[in-house]
Amino acid sequence: MIVNIEPNDTQPTASLPLISVIFSFKNEEENIPELIRRTKDVLEGQIEAQIVRDYELIFVNDASTDRSLEMLLNFSLTNNRIKIINMSRNFGVFPCTFAGLRFSKGDLVVYMDADLQDPPEIIPKLLEKWKSDKDIDVVHTIRTDRAGESRFKLWITKMGYLLLNKISNIELPVEAGDFKLLSRRVVDHLLQFKEKLPYTKGLVCWVGYKQEKVFYSRERRFAGETKFPTLGLGAIANFTNSALISFSSAPLQIASLVGISGCLVSGLMIFHVLFEKFSGHSIPGWTAIMTAILFLGSVQLLTIGILGVYIHSIFIEVKERPNYIIESIHGFDKPLSMDAMLKNKNPHEQT
Repeated sequence: MIVNIEPNDTQPTASLPLISVIFSFKNEEENIPELIRRTKDVLEGQIEAQIVRDYELIFVNDASTDRSLEMLLNFSLTNNRIKIINMSRNFGVFPCTFAGLRFSKGDLVVYMDADLQDPPEIIPKLLEKWKSDKDIDVVHTIRTDRAGESRFKLWITKMGYLLLNKISNIELPVEAGDFKLLSRRVVDHLLQFKEKLPYTKGLVCWVGYKQEKVFYSRERRFAGETKFPTLGLGAIANFTNSALISFSSAPLQIASLVGISGCLVSGLMIFHVLFEKFSGHSIPGWTAIMTAILFLGSVQLLTIGILGVYIHSIFIEVKERPNYIIESIHGFDKPLSMDAMLKNKNPHEQT
């Protein structure tokens, strides 16, 4: 539903914001025509209502193997607001989102998925909330309902948010997905981060400034299959390697507590063995030894595993590889040189 806001005939067009909408996607040929149609209708309605002066649609193609790129190129022939960034290989959602942020030139930036579960018709509500207070820099979307998703997935998601809010040093809005409106200064701050495994939802909250919420019902996927099964390796890796350790040292503290608990239990076991020995009682050998070995071994493996997650993150960071490599771009005002492409520069900043 498009929010109708009375146009201000006296407001000069130049003072209205330019809005960039970023879509990170892979293999969405079934959704792209409908996505472009609906987003275009919504944003042109906002231009007519004098809420924004213009818009750009930035599609970040994460090495799709279907006809997604071909379709986008055809659409761009008749719509110069469509911009395309092609990755050299599959890098994942968050690197692609950051590539879109870097190439955007909007005063306001919305980033969202391309599967139409997050309806473009919510964008006017985001703009209305942003317009209600000049100090607002971030507008989150909060999902009150998630059509087509299993109870198990909803429960897993709820537990994930609960855990992150308990152990992290940021307040993460529950059910806030990767569908947000950001001001230009928030985008500029995000682009200063050099993390190799960024947790975008957490980083947006960490930046600060005034942040508000808009509530909506998430729709079923328009077409195709989800790229993120509930217990898929990608989802688990993102949670453990990015979300869980980016804003908290709690796993390390838990490992320390488990180690201390193991020492206490082992001390009690040693005391018991010595007491039995000096009391002249027979001590069962194999059972006691195996119990002690298995207990201490499990404690050690657990703590080493937790340390390994952090060491892996450190290893990724110190190599300082780029977060993504761009194969080509289409529709931007200035061509991107190979040097700028390797340095992930914004084409709007080139001289």
